[in-house]
Amino acid sequence: MIITDTHTHLYSEAFDEDRSAMIQRAIDTNVSRFFIPAIDSSYTNAMLQLEEQFPDNIFLMMGLHPTHVKENFKEELEHVEEMLARRKFYAVGEIGIDLYWDKSTLDIQIEAFRHQIHLAKKYKLPIVIHCREAFDQIFEVLEQEKSEDLFGIFHCFTGTLEQAHQAISYNMKLGIGGVVTFKNGKIDQFIDEIDLKHIVLETDSPYLAPKPYRGKRNESSYIVQVLEKLSELYGMTVEQVANVTTENSKQIFGV
Repeated sequence: MIITDTHTHLYSEAFDEDRSAMIQRAIDTNVSRFFIPAIDSSYTNAMLQLEEQFPDNIFLMMGLHPTHVKENFKEELEHVEEMLARRKFYAVGEIGIDLYWDKSTLDIQIEAFRHQIHLAKKYKLPIVIHCREAFDQIFEVLEQEKSEDLFGIFHCFTGTLEQAHQAISYNMKLGIGGVVTFKNGKIDQFIDEIDLKHIVLETDSPYLAPKPYRGKRNESSYIVQVLEKLSELYGMTVEQVANVTTENSKQIFGV
């Protein structure tokens, strides 16, 4: 059984004390594929070092996170372009719109999001979308940009059933993580109405730890709790859910 964590910030400072041991814990629980989203240029070297240390397990993305779209965002986008031109990445991400932290940057967030969608199309890569309190704005951009060559993952999906179907209509898989185990997470109430072929697993570690670790540092080995919850909701074995979701991740990332 191969389990894929499609979204994990393994370079985070939260893992500075025990990073190698934490990754090994995940590998020991059959989590052998880790897809690493970018935040901004300050993390690029740490990401490259991770890949060097675990070349068979680590798959890197490149992008500018919406909460890091600041006055210097054009310089940051140049860094994204330079990196994409220089070497192989498996997605452009995480990109999108976040109106939880700062509504004042909406216009430049949209500009950065759209620019990076165009880069993904240019390099024939999937996008990995970060959406927080911004479904309408994200969907508006996706509606304008939709095409055969636009596809990817709606990371940390926490919307409604209707929003799930809308995301899927834009060739997006839904990234499901710890929220599905929360009492008030809501997605557990309808997730089984969505064909498993549209689902991939993620932790978003060190954030959003599943029960029973909620409120603590998340790590990739805890994806097993997400897997167990989905197997219960779908009435399938853990192995079946792991196999289908890993297959889905291969379709998206091409590896």
